[in-house]
Amino acid sequence: MESKRKNVLHQVLSIRGMGQVVTVSAGLLVLCVIFGALNPNFYSGRNIANLLRQIAPFIIVGIGQSYVLITGNIDLSIGSVLGMSCMISATLMTKGVNPWVASLITMIACIMVGFINGGLVSGFKLPPFIATLGTMTVARGIAQLVNNNMNTDAIGESANGFRNFFYYGKTLSLYNTVWVALVLWIVFNFILSQTKVGRHIYAIGSNIEAAKLSGVNTAVTTTIAYIVSAFCAGMTGLITCATGGLGTMDAGNSYELYAVAASVIGGVSTLGGQGILLGTIVGACVWGVMQNGLQFVGAPVALRNIVIGIIVIVSVLADVIVRSGKGKKSITRFLGVSLKIK
Repeated sequence: MESKRKNVLHQVLSIRGMGQVVTVSAGLLVLCVIFGALNPNFYSGRNIANLLRQIAPFIIVGIGQSYVLITGNIDLSIGSVLGMSCMISATLMTKGVNPWVASLITMIACIMVGFINGGLVSGFKLPPFIATLGTMTVARGIAQLVNNNMNTDAIGESANGFRNFFYYGKTLSLYNTVWVALVLWIVFNFILSQTKVGRHIYAIGSNIEAAKLSGVNTAVTTTIAYIVSAFCAGMTGLITCATGGLGTMDAGNSYELYAVAASVIGGVSTLGGQGILLGTIVGACVWGVMQNGLQFVGAPVALRNIVIGIIVIVSVLADVIVRSGKGKKSITRFLGVSLKIK
């Protein structure tokens, strides 16, 4: 019996990226203990419910960014696509369009941005940083233009069903926002871990030339990753619209950073080919708990941003050192220098 348990544990830990997930999960637990000790209200049912709802959008955009990062690319347009989604959907609703029809039109527009990103990166071979920086600016411009460079009016009572579905409503004592994030995670985790598309995404990130020789259609697969990213950004934009009940032109600012943070902290490699979406959930939780916990202890916003920024830098640096095979050499060199100084 004990040997079977050990075998199961070994199989779980042998999953690519699971070691990082376990490590970050332990860090998340430590953070919860610290913040709970500093302020017992951190563990209150109300705060936990709001914390989960706050984390859900980070999970969703993190899923999209993880897909792209695993291919060895990056998507800087996520925040602007989110803002575009918020503004298009809100503008249509204020003009009397049915909220669900408005949502469908909005998602089609967002998916088109993902398609363009994929085409620019995989078809025209533009560097992903430059390509998505361009579409980031275009999407933000569209967000500003759709309502004549103004925030929208309130979307009205006719959109109450829409708002309850995405933000205010509860199912089985959990806010619907959490359920939306969970369903999206289940779907996209299945695609990434159990389908040919997912295997091709990992193959491209590991070695794109080897993937081509193996018959992988790298252009199509890369485009799919960018479409997933845009879809997730669009869904988060609908949640943002439901949250405030109107469209704001600056919606989604910095969300590309949140998406990268959730992915990288959770063990998704910026070098491609490594990471699992379970880690993205843990990374988003670390991000959300840090923000919520620091707010509870009265830390200023500037300090929160500094702390979280340092965590992202350390996570990326550790990944680069380990993946480059220079981890032991770097540590040995550092220790040698330290000993000489002493």
